[in-house]
This record gives sequence, C-alpha cells and structure tokens, in this order.
Amino acid sequence: MSKLTDLPKRILIGRALHSNKLGETLLSKRIALPVFASDPLSSVAYAPGEVLLVLSVAGVSAYNFSPWIALAVVVLMFTVVASYRQNVHAYPSGGGDYEVANVNLGPKAGLTVASALLVDYVLTVAVSISSGIENLGSAVPFVIEHKTFSAVAVIILLTLMNLRGVKESGKLFAIPTYVFVGGVFVMIAWGAVRGLLMGETMKAPTADFTIHAEHQGLAGFALVFLLLRAFSSGCAALTGVEAISNGVPAFRKPKSRNAATTLALMGGLAVTMFCGIIALAMATDVRMAEHPATDLLKNGTPVGEGYTQNPVISQVAEAVFGNGSFLFIVLAAATALVLFLAANTAYNGFPLLGSILAQDRYLPRQLHTRGDRLAFSNGIVLLAAAAAILVYIYGADSTKLIQLYIVGVFVSFTLSQTGMVRHWNRLLAGETDPAKRRHMVRSRAINAFGAFFTGLVLVVVLITKFTHGAWVALLGMVIFYATMTAIRKHYDRVAEEIAAGDEPGDETVRPSRVHAIVLVSKIHKPTLRALAYSKLMRSDTLEALTISVDADETKALREEWQRRGIDVPLKVLDSPYREITRPVIDYVKRLRKESPRDVISVYIPEYVVGHWYEHLLHNQSALRLKGRLLFTPGVMVTSVPWQLDSSEAAKLRARKRAEWNAPGSVRRGPVTESKKEKAATKK
Repeated sequence: MSKLTDLPKRILIGRALHSNKLGETLLSKRIALPVFASDPLSSVAYAPGEVLLVLSVAGVSAYNFSPWIALAVVVLMFTVVASYRQNVHAYPSGGGDYEVANVNLGPKAGLTVASALLVDYVLTVAVSISSGIENLGSAVPFVIEHKTFSAVAVIILLTLMNLRGVKESGKLFAIPTYVFVGGVFVMIAWGAVRGLLMGETMKAPTADFTIHAEHQGLAGFALVFLLLRAFSSGCAALTGVEAISNGVPAFRKPKSRNAATTLALMGGLAVTMFCGIIALAMATDVRMAEHPATDLLKNGTPVGEGYTQNPVISQVAEAVFGNGSFLFIVLAAATALVLFLAANTAYNGFPLLGSILAQDRYLPRQLHTRGDRLAFSNGIVLLAAAAAILVYIYGADSTKLIQLYIVGVFVSFTLSQTGMVRHWNRLLAGETDPAKRRHMVRSRAINAFGAFFTGLVLVVVLITKFTHGAWVALLGMVIFYATMTAIRKHYDRVAEEIAAGDEPGDETVRPSRVHAIVLVSKIHKPTLRALAYSKLMRSDTLEALTISVDADETKALREEWQRRGIDVPLKVLDSPYREITRPVIDYVKRLRKESPRDVISVYIPEYVVGHWYEHLLHNQSALRLKGRLLFTPGVMVTSVPWQLDSSEAAKLRARKRAEWNAPGSVRRGPVTESKKEKAATKK
C-alpha cells in the first residue's frame, strides 16, 4: 500500500532530490523575473480597471484624472523599487522586510511585518486566481458559471506545480509571462502607431456606452476622497515587489546584484505597461462601472444582468488588434494564464518567509523542512489551503477580494523602509570613510523618502478602503500576530523546561527502584516475547498485569499461566464496566503515589502489520493506553513489537523502495559503505 501511495506522489511532483542538488535549483535573472515578479507584472491586467471603476462613481468626466493617478502610481513604484534595491544589498539572507524590521525596529515590528506579508501573500493567490477566472470566463462560459470550483481547481494545480520545485515551476511560468509582457508591449506600440502616426480612430466595445454616475459633479473633499480611493486601488500594481527581497537566497551568485537588477527590470516593465494601458484606455474610450448591470447605459438603457463587463486590457486589445484577431486571442490567453501564474509570487514568498519564521520559533518547525523537491512543501500546502478557503468564502469575486488587498503590503513597505533608515544611521555612526559615508547618506535619503511616501499611502489605503473590506485584512494580521506570539511563547517555555542545567536535578538522579509491568491480554507469542524482554532489563520488581472484563477468560488465563509455570507474578484487576485503559492508569498512579521515587516501566506487546487496513484491526487498545501513560509522570512506556507475516511483505516493499528512493533520504543523505566495511563483507 505504501508503494501505491508513493507512486502518485512521484508522478505528480517527481523524484526526490538529494540535498546536494540545492545549488542546482538556484535561479538566473531570466527565470527569477517570472518567478518573483509575475504578480506586479500581471497586476497591470486589473489595476487600470480598478482605477476606472472607482472614478466611474463620478461619471465619465472623472476619467480625465486617471493619467494623474497613473503618474502618482509610477512615482510610488520607482520609489519602492529604489528603496528595495537598498534592502537586497544590505540584507541578502532572504529575510526581506521581516529581517529589516526585526533587526532595526525590534521583534514586535518584525512580527507585525511578517503578519502583514503572510496575509498579503494569501490574498495575492486569491485575487490573482479569481481575476484570471473572470478573464477566462469571458471566453469559456463553464468557467464563469462555476467560478469557485474553477478557482480552487487552479489553486490545486499551481500547488502541485510548485511542489515540483522553484526552478521547474519557474521554467513552466516563464513562457506565458514573457508572452504576456511581449503582447502588452506590442499592443501599446501598435496602438501608438495607429493612433498617432496613422491617425486612425480606435474604439473599445464600450465606447458608445454612457455611465449613470452615482454622484454627479463631485467637488471639494468628496472629489479628493474619490481620487485617493482610485489611487489606492491603482496601488495594487505594487503588490509582490517585496517578494524579490525575500527571495534573494534563490538567486544565483552574485545574489544581491542579480536580485537588484531583477527589481529594476520588473519596475521598468510594470510602469511602462501600466501607463500604456491607461493611455490606450483613454484613447479608445473604455467605459467601466462598479455596477455594470445598472450603471452602464446603452442608448440610455441599462445593459442588464446578462451583460459581462470585460476587463480594461481585454477591451483595449479588442480596439487595437480587432475582435477575434490572432494577436487578440494570444494576448487574451496570455493574460488569463499570467493572472493564474501571478499567484506564483506568493507561492515563492510565503514558504520562504514561513521557513524563516519557523527558524525563529514563530511558526511550527515543520515549515522549515524542505520537501522531496527541495521546496518548502509544508508552507506551499498551507498557503494553498488558506487561499482556497478565502476564495470559497468570497465566491472567487475579485472585486470583493481586491478591497482586502494591499493593506498588508504597505504596512510592510513602511516599517521596512523605516527600519532601513535606522540601519543607515547605525552604520553612519561608526563609519569614517568619506566615500562610504556619501553612499550611506544617499541610501538613507532614498529609504527615508520611501518610508514617508509608503506611510502616506498606507494612511490613504486605510481611510479609503477600511469600510470596503480592509478591516478583514487587518483582522487577519491580528490573528497571525497573536498565533505566532503564542507559538513563540510555547517554544520558549518548552526550551526553558527541558534545558539541561549545570547542577544535577531530578531528571538526572537515578531512581530508587524500577518497577516493571508487562501488560497481558492472553498468553501468546507477543506476550512471551514481552516477558522475556522485560526480564533482560533486570528491573527491581517485575509483574504481569491483566484486566478482567470476562470472568471465564480470566480464569482460563490464570490456569494456563500456572500450567506453563511462568515465574512472573500475575496481577488481575477487575473491571466491572469493561474498561481497560482506566484501571491500568489508576493502578500505575497508585504505585507512584506509594513510592514517588520509583519509576514504573510498562511493556506493551504490539503487532507490526503490513497493510493499512490491519491497523484498524489491531493495537487500538495499546495506542489509547500508550497515549494516556505518556502523560503520567515517572512512567516509561516500551513497545515490544511482534511482526506478523504481512509485515514481511511490507519489509520487502520498503527494501525495494529504499533502493530507489527511501523516505527521508533527501534530508538524511545516501547510506554508503566504507571501504573497510566492504572488505569485511567480502571476507
């Protein structure tokens, strides 16, 4: 059965890799760009639309503000990219924002950043997948009719791809990401040629629509608030920028320089595509509405519930390339695919951050363990589960999910850049070289401006999005923070409790006596083996213990015990309510109470079976009893195994599997014989 369960795993994620293959999984800049930057690059597929959706509240005339909003987003993007280039050089270990805040601002700030990033990574998967489903649904009706099911299915598929390893998933994701980027640039260039050089008029499919404004003619504070809300929605283009600073260890050497170059390339591409799509949307008269069924009007009549509002990029592509053209189809397919793959940024960032937090004892240690393919498999699975739950709760609706978005990332941006300012202040205090000081002062100025700007944006985001769903993201951060704090306290408490002191304590003092008990249900080979083994341990006292739940069976056991002449006294405990576990526990506790300095050693005969279903038929009482005894102070529990015939088949299967790929071999390393051992074997 073990072989049957292992085979699908190998088919899905591939053969396990040895630990010494870790260096081969490192990424070049060409592969790192789609792996770590697919989120900010793909966000241009929905960020411009979010800006127009918010502005539509005030009618089409408010669209005239979109270029200025795009300019503000561009300035913010360049600021964040420049700031993070300082981060990757100063902290190349992969801790990213968490490490920067933890080292320079203290553990609480570091944990706040970690909580924000974990929430944002989960939302990245949920938003990207949901948006991709909506883009694909315009061409495939089945997908939009079963949005939640389709979104969860894509999450499962991405999880399997990432479990195969970062490098393999990066190769799979590189092609659609580059096709998408190339398609957008071709669209921008061809749109510019048609509009500026050839003087052609390009019209989006919604160009003739009008918008029923919810608040016509906004002015003063209301208009400012609307523009700030549109700006905060456009800031979705910045999500995922921090993933590169968290993923520096995954780059090939020189790691910091390669990561900084990838950051600059990502920023340049994202800004150009974002501005180009906004410009083409204005030129082709794209119309978007938050409630299209009622607010989009065709010839003065609402389009109705049956109308599907296509994303901005889809409408622009149709206007530039023509509906149904080859380039339109290619870009539409690449857009849908890259939105799915944008979640890959989180699939690389979340497990890496989880591993670092686990190493710092803020998360379970299992998250620090690499899987068969040298990826942090437990972190990948945890991320997928959290995102799937979120998608299910919100019905894979990207409009609802995006309101929760970007709060966490701007919390981490602000605290990280503030931490970098303190980092440079600390270094400047001890640096005397003028050239180095000039470099540090320049870097500090970049990070200080980044901290101020991102902090300002954070305030805007909180004010404009709090009632629209941002409070859910904040609640998630609080839950993560409280959980990680509790985990750290638990690990610290356990470490303090089990620490070996310099002076001998109770745990090192030899007990006065050892009282051994062998549990007996009937006389058979497992029982006789347990009795023989217990005698070898040379305990001070030894007795057999059985629980009487059936008088006839107990009588038969006594008679056979005497007939065989077993020289171990048999103790019988009556159990009128037919319980087995409680009488044993009560008896052991009574012995401990009578002689507190004695140790009770309990031997439990157990069957070793070869099939999964046999576990349901054997050892159930032993497992329950063992579980209770483990919580009883001063009691040692020993399992005495008896291998059934079926276990031999399991052993053969395990031996064959070990020749191919034994479980844990990646972490343990191959078992090899030394030359002396080989020579001894030949003799």
